[in-house]
Amino acid sequence: MPRQHPWRVPRTLTVPIVEGVKGEPIHGSAQFAFSPNGMLLYLPGQSTELGSVISWITPDGRTKPVLNAPGKYLDLRFSPDGRRLAMSLLDAKLETDVWVYEYQRDTTSRLTFGAADNFRPVWTPDGLRLAFASDRAKRGLANIYWQRADGTGEAQRLTEGDNPQSPSSWHPSGRFLAFTETNPQTALDIMILPMEGSEAGGWKAGKPFVFLNGPSNEGRPQFSPDGRWIAYMSDESGRFEIYVRPFPGPGGRWQVSTNGGLWPSWSPKGKELFYEEVSSSRIMVAAYAASGSEFQPEKPRPWASNSVPLLQGVNSPLDVSPDGKRLAVLLKTPDQSQRPVKEDRITFLFNFTDELHRIVPTGKK
Repeated sequence: MPRQHPWRVPRTLTVPIVEGVKGEPIHGSAQFAFSPNGMLLYLPGQSTELGSVISWITPDGRTKPVLNAPGKYLDLRFSPDGRRLAMSLLDAKLETDVWVYEYQRDTTSRLTFGAADNFRPVWTPDGLRLAFASDRAKRGLANIYWQRADGTGEAQRLTEGDNPQSPSSWHPSGRFLAFTETNPQTALDIMILPMEGSEAGGWKAGKPFVFLNGPSNEGRPQFSPDGRWIAYMSDESGRFEIYVRPFPGPGGRWQVSTNGGLWPSWSPKGKELFYEEVSSSRIMVAAYAASGSEFQPEKPRPWASNSVPLLQGVNSPLDVSPDGKRLAVLLKTPDQSQRPVKEDRITFLFNFTDELHRIVPTGKK
């Protein structure tokens, strides 16, 4: 029997049609579109890489690398004791896994393995486990799992369903997990997963229930340190802003951001709520007071004395350290910061279908 070579595939004719189209390899997208009358329009440019470095930032605006090695990092999350930083890391195969970095020892360990995307890690309040989203059961459809943070034992499934889900925040009691679910009818919704049991006797996931499922996108739910409030982002106004509602409800709703807001993060110490301002990518902070069923946010202000734009286009580019004195943030790698960006023109190609027939005549394969 002749030896088989799995890397050999039937030869096909490949012809470049349009070169220099701006792309984004993380999601496999390119910036072009066709019209019904055969016109092509596209945005000239190169592929956009999302390489970044993880840095500390303090209120005086100074930054210091946490992890010097650049990478495609996402989903930064501090452990409750502040000694570890969980993150998602996209590899060369465009697969994502959960990693844990102990910055005092300068050691990085991989938590998840296998042919699946594993992302959005969230620490339990005791720091023993990390919940995360994974499509290991069905590629392209993420549900929620959790695993011991020291890497021992197998990952356990917490949710099932036909809609993509990802965890976002644990209640301080460890009895509720706020997560998001993409619903075809109501867009991005905020759900709550109750947990029953104990560390000694074992845990069991209950039946999820809806916290917020309006017609808009509601995401990144974050329990306050006392568990009485949930901060989240919603595009109900036409752009994402930061809002706060009482948990478990019912009650009012308070808008915190004033110029667009993403990725709310409560300070574990002090009455402050951090977020990224949409228009400037700056870190903003709003002090607040809470009394009874009333939540009173103050006018947001820039947290750092100078502007430090966060890396755009990634999930959860910031998290507040447990002492509340500094943030871990995703910043552009130096070469990205120096690279000029030109996205102010769109190229139109008329009668493109005729050109396509000329380049690749009918019958060629």
